[in-house]
Amino acid sequence: MKMISCRNCPLQDCGPFLPHTDEEMEFLEGFKAGEMAVAAGTQILMEGAKTPQLFTVLDGMGLREKTLEDGRRQVINFVLPGDFIGLQAGIMNEMSHSVEAVTPMRCCVFRREDLWLLYRNRPELAFDLTWIAAAEEYFLGETVATLGQRDGTERIAWALVKLFVRLRGLGLESEPGIVPLPYRQQDLADALGLSLVHTNKTLSRLRTKNVVDWSEGKLRVPDLEALADLAMTEVEALPRRPFL
Repeated sequence: MKMISCRNCPLQDCGPFLPHTDEEMEFLEGFKAGEMAVAAGTQILMEGAKTPQLFTVLDGMGLREKTLEDGRRQVINFVLPGDFIGLQAGIMNEMSHSVEAVTPMRCCVFRREDLWLLYRNRPELAFDLTWIAAAEEYFLGETVATLGQRDGTERIAWALVKLFVRLRGLGLESEPGIVPLPYRQQDLADALGLSLVHTNKTLSRLRTKNVVDWSEGKLRVPDLEALADLAMTEVEALPRRPFL
């Protein structure tokens, strides 16, 4: 597999991401340890592991998930291109959740031991890393509010609005109102604290109302505002964000 230069990074010209300066790209060329390609179903990071590596997702989609002792699973987040994963182990020494590839994925690889170089030599990139962590915390706060206060239909509508806006922002809208969504209904149910049966019936009702149609790995949203109204949320433009 030929490694992609930071100067030719597909995220560099991708809509939601702030491009790096020439100096930042020169530093990242040396900071980057390599790249990794994995097949769908691969555990990129494992709960409890003391991983020596951190990753930026270049291509593909995955899941952050935590498994309880009795086997029940909580999906924490959906991993998309541009996401930075493994920071928790980089700071806390081990992962409290796992990251699994849902599709084939390609990631930039960084050494955990080099993280201090980033803070010491490139404080502006270190601030970007702090921004990424703060954005993750903000999203998890929204998720907690959704799980605690929205009913089942509102939860599903909220999650699909968030996913659609993120995927569209990444330039993955193949046709107007259609984006890839290669996850399973069980993944969405496990993210929202719902049963698979409830999730399936709710999606069927939303499809009958022509509000949303999720089938064959694609999410079709004919009226995003109507879906947002069901979710008791607003359609907000994605803020431009840093990446490593």
